[in-house]
Amino acid sequence: MSLRLRTISREEHLAFIRTLPSASHMQVPSWGDVKAEWRSESIGWFDDRGTVVGAGLVLYRQIPKVKRYLAYLPEGPVIDWFDPNLERWLQPMLDHLKGQGAFTVKMGPPVIIRRWQAETIKSAIAGKEAKRLRDVEADWYEPRAIDTADRLRRLGWQQGEDAGAGFGDVQPRYVYQVPLANRSPEDILKGFNQLWRRNIKKAEKAGVEIVQGGYDDLPVFHQLYLETAERDHFIPRPLSYFQRQWKALTSEDPNRMRLYLAYHEGDALAGTTMITVGGHVWYSYGASTVHKREVQPNNAIQWRMLRDAYALGATVYDLRGISDTLDEDDHLFGLIRFKVGTGGQAAEYLGEWDFPLNKLLHKALDMYMNRR
Repeated sequence: MSLRLRTISREEHLAFIRTLPSASHMQVPSWGDVKAEWRSESIGWFDDRGTVVGAGLVLYRQIPKVKRYLAYLPEGPVIDWFDPNLERWLQPMLDHLKGQGAFTVKMGPPVIIRRWQAETIKSAIAGKEAKRLRDVEADWYEPRAIDTADRLRRLGWQQGEDAGAGFGDVQPRYVYQVPLANRSPEDILKGFNQLWRRNIKKAEKAGVEIVQGGYDDLPVFHQLYLETAERDHFIPRPLSYFQRQWKALTSEDPNRMRLYLAYHEGDALAGTTMITVGGHVWYSYGASTVHKREVQPNNAIQWRMLRDAYALGATVYDLRGISDTLDEDDHLFGLIRFKVGTGGQAAEYLGEWDFPLNKLLHKALDMYMNRR
C-alpha cells in the first residue's frame, strides 16, 4: 500500500495524536509554539482511503546567510517504525522536506531497544565491573529495533555520533521510566528503595507541602531554577521560555503541562514541571534550593507527581534523561543514582539519525556543531 504525505492542520495533527496510547510531547502541534526560534509544520501520512496513519512535527532552523534549513523531528515522526517497507514512510517525507528548502533532516525514532530493571543496575554498580550501562546485560530487548536500525542504514540514514555518556544526541538516548500500568500507588511506593521511602516520610513529618501551581507561580519556580543553574553550571532558560511553554501547551490541553512547588513554613524549596500526552507523563524540568535540603522536598515532589500521573490514568512516568555511566566518580553518576531509587527501568532509545540532502551544507553544519 502506497502512502501520500502532505502538510496537515493542527486540528488534523492533534486528532491523530489523540487516537494513540501516547506520543512524545515534542510531537504535538503546540510544541512548535514552544520552540519560537524555529519554524514549525505538521505533516501527515495518508493511506489509500484518505485516512491519516502517521504524523510528525517538523521544526525548521535556517542557517545564517542561506535560505536553507535544518529540518528536525524531535522524538518523531509518529509512524509504524517496524514496517518492513520503511521507505514508503521516509521517502515521501524526504521529498517533502527537500521541497521546503531543507538541506539535512534529523529525526529521533521513538523506538526503545532495551530495558534494565533497577535491581540489575544496582547489582552492576555494586559489582563495579561495568563502567557503562550499555555493557550490562539488559532484562528486555526489542529485536525489531535492530531491524529498524539496519533498514535506516540501508536507506542512507546516518546515526548521530554518540558522546559516550548517552548525551551525544540532541534528545537523551537513555531515559529512566517508572511503569504505572497494572500497579497500585502502594505497589509503586514499595518499588522505591529504602532511602526514597525514608525521605518521603521525613518530608511528610517535617510538614513539606506540595502544591500545584499556575502561570502566576512560574516566577517562583524560575528563581529556584536560576539557583540550580548556578549550582550545577548550566545556562538557564529565561522566564519567558517557561511562560511561553505554559501558554502554548495548556491552550492545547489544560492538563498538558503542570507546575508543582514544594513549600516548608512558607519557603519555596523545590519546583518541577510535568507534561502529559495520552498515557505518558514526563518529569520535564526540576529546580531546588540548598536551603532546608534536609526536609527532602525533592523526593516529596516526585512522589506527588507520580501519584497525580497515576490519577490521570498514565501508564508510564518518565524521569527523562540519564547518562549511561555506572562510574561513581563520574559527575553524571548522580542522575542515575537518584532515579534508580524509584524502582522502575532504564531504557535505551534508537537514538537520532541524520539524512544529508545536501552533503556539502550538512558537512559544514557538522563542523560548526563540533566547534561549539
